[in-house]
Amino acid sequence: MNITLRHGLALAGLSLLCSAVPVGAVSLSTVGTPEPAPEGTRIPATIDAIAADLAGAGSGTLVPLMAADMQARQVATVDAPSTGGGAGSVGKPIGDIEFVKQATESGRKEISSAQQALPQLKDPGLKHIAEMLVNDHGNANGKLAQLAEAKGWPVPGPRAAPDAPPSGAASSDFDAKWTAEMIAGHERSVALYRAQAGGGEDKDLRKYAKDTLPTIEKHLAELRSHQ
Repeated sequence: MNITLRHGLALAGLSLLCSAVPVGAVSLSTVGTPEPAPEGTRIPATIDAIAADLAGAGSGTLVPLMAADMQARQVATVDAPSTGGGAGSVGKPIGDIEFVKQATESGRKEISSAQQALPQLKDPGLKHIAEMLVNDHGNANGKLAQLAEAKGWPVPGPRAAPDAPPSGAASSDFDAKWTAEMIAGHERSVALYRAQAGGGEDKDLRKYAKDTLPTIEKHLAELRSHQ
C-alpha cells in the first residue's frame, strides 16, 4: 500500500472512531500523566505506523465502519424530496363536431355584421374590409359545410339576420366600435382555428383549419391597421 493511501485510511479511521465517542465520555480525571502501556504492547509513534496497523489486522474494523457511513448517506439522498417542477400542460382543441358548430356560427356572425355595417361605414378602407369579410367567410363556411356533410356531422341551421339600420343612422364613432368588435371576434377565431389545425382529431378538418387560418389572420391584421 502506498504512503498516500495509508495516510488516507489512517485519517478516515481516526475520524470515524472519534465521531463514535459520545461528547463528555472522557472525564477530566482521566487527563493526566499517561500510565505506561502493558508490557509487550506496541504503540505506533507516527502516521505511517498507524496506517500500517489499520491496513493490517485493523482494516477489518475500518471497512465496515466506512461501508455503514456510505449506506447512511445513500439512504438520506434517496429520501430527500424532489424540488423539480413539471412543465405546464397544453390544452386540447375542442371536438370536431363542436368546432364545426363554433366556426360556422362565428363565420355567419361576421358576415352578417359586415353586411349591416357596409351602408354605415365612413372609412373607405373599412368598407373594403367589410366586403372582404362577406366574401371570404362565405367561401370558408361553404367549404366547411361540404366537409361536415361528407362526414355526417350536423351543421347549425341559419339564423334570421336582424334588419340593417337605415343608411346614415350610424353614430359618429360607429367605425371605431365596429372595428373593435370585429377585432375581438377575429382574435377568438384565430385561436379556435390554430388549436384545431394543430391538434384536431380529423385530418381533413385539420387541413381545412390550417388552410383557412391565414385568411382569418389577414383579416385581423387589416382590421388592426384601421383601429
